[in-house]
Amino acid sequence: MEGVNGKRVGHLFENISSFVRQCIFSVLNVGPVPSHIAFIMDGNRRYSKKQNLLDGDGHRAGFSALINMLKYCYELGVKYTTVYAFSIDNFKRRPGEVASLMKLMQEKIDELTQEESIVKRLGIRIYFQGNLKLLSDCVRSAAERAMVKTSGNSRAVLSICVAYTSTDEIVHAVQESCEEIWDDIRKREVNNAEGNFVGLKENGKDENEHRVGLTDVDRHLYMSVCPDPDIIIRTSGATRLSNFLLWQSAHCLLYSPTALWPEIGLRHLIRVILDFQRNYLYLKAKKKES
Repeated sequence: MEGVNGKRVGHLFENISSFVRQCIFSVLNVGPVPSHIAFIMDGNRRYSKKQNLLDGDGHRAGFSALINMLKYCYELGVKYTTVYAFSIDNFKRRPGEVASLMKLMQEKIDELTQEESIVKRLGIRIYFQGNLKLLSDCVRSAAERAMVKTSGNSRAVLSICVAYTSTDEIVHAVQESCEEIWDDIRKREVNNAEGNFVGLKENGKDENEHRVGLTDVDRHLYMSVCPDPDIIIRTSGATRLSNFLLWQSAHCLLYSPTALWPEIGLRHLIRVILDFQRNYLYLKAKKKES
């Protein structure tokens, strides 16, 4: 009986919380709402130590915080969310810790694609961005399954950056751009060898079109599936980007609450949205100047 009453109370509390959020978000929607918010999820280990939790429990609490933040962003009308889950530099940690994090990552990826998950309920499409070849086979397979399972979803997009650094992303994009240009040059050489003499000018191209440009790099970035972020939130009070979205963050708002990632909540999101709305015209003007 107590269990049934407890469930009823919990359900009632969730309904009240949902109603309050709807009221708050309806007010916020009077002003501009960001289309893309990115999160640097910093502080899981410190939270675990602070709360005297077992190894891995801080990251589990961080996963719960991520689910709540996804829900809030969706309810507010933010279509794109990106999270920095695992840097390439994190592979330098103790092998035992890395193995434990990979196991936990696989577990949480599988949870995201379960029938009753928030991803299924809200119609979220998942992308895993980064050098996925660096992941263990089981984690990479779980990530690929998640991307395939959610490929038909279109109401919101979640990009999870794993085995990622911005410098690696930029190098990869430049390499892909060069390969694309070289492929074009090779095709032209084959045509010439076969007697179909096609030069640069005859092909409608000049020499400048065979140089790597900004648009070429943009097209080959891991994060090309999303617009540049409007806001980057890094928890734990740190103001570093830590090699995250360096190419895309030139004109976005940065917010660094002192809360550790598992402690982030609705109040932090409301505060940064209000800050974004206050600075919206300035940010928009800066984007036009670039």
